[in-house]
Amino acid sequence: MTKIQLVTNTIINQGVLPLYYNADETVTLEILRSLYKAGIRAVEYTSRGEAALSNFTKMVEIRNAEMPEMLLGIGTIKNVQQAEAYYKAGADFFISPGFVAEVAEFLIPKDLLYSPGCMTPTEIIEAENSGVTFIKLFPGNALGAGFMSAIKDVFPNLKFMPTGGVDTTKESIESWFKAGVSAVGMGSKLVSKELMLAKDYTTIENETKKVLEIIQSLK
Repeated sequence: MTKIQLVTNTIINQGVLPLYYNADETVTLEILRSLYKAGIRAVEYTSRGEAALSNFTKMVEIRNAEMPEMLLGIGTIKNVQQAEAYYKAGADFFISPGFVAEVAEFLIPKDLLYSPGCMTPTEIIEAENSGVTFIKLFPGNALGAGFMSAIKDVFPNLKFMPTGGVDTTKESIESWFKAGVSAVGMGSKLVSKELMLAKDYTTIENETKKVLEIIQSLK
């Protein structure tokens, strides 16, 4: 099995991709442990602050020591220089808010999953023609599940995951899966700023378990 297929299968099997960023290394690692204990085996860490690369490097180290089978992805990749830095740090997959052709050219030949954010058929076609197989619908709250329903038949060979605006409720998750997505991305709705600030790792673990249970009930 290729690495791209392994990452794709892992994200689809769990049905949700949690994503978060925290400037504090300890908080970052404790959230990662909470998600792993909940049953998560693929996580997106977002490159949105000065500490992101050093925190991510530490996450890889802790994963290697404590968390067999956990795949660590990096989000908010906007140029090839960022992709190179996180490739060297050991990222298993890469996610962008938009499609960057140079990033696709750098990663896909290395058998690394690249999931770009797209919000128009033109962007999706461009990504598909570059070898992308897993599309992030972004921003999900602006596009809505109706957009997914309208385009899915045009792109039978692609997998889709909305990020932004997907709630932790069964109604919200179900609406997207019924529309044809393969997984949902969840950031602040799951790993909220309030929970991070309170260092409430138990609630993060329990809420994640609930989301996983909802998704399994829909399959």
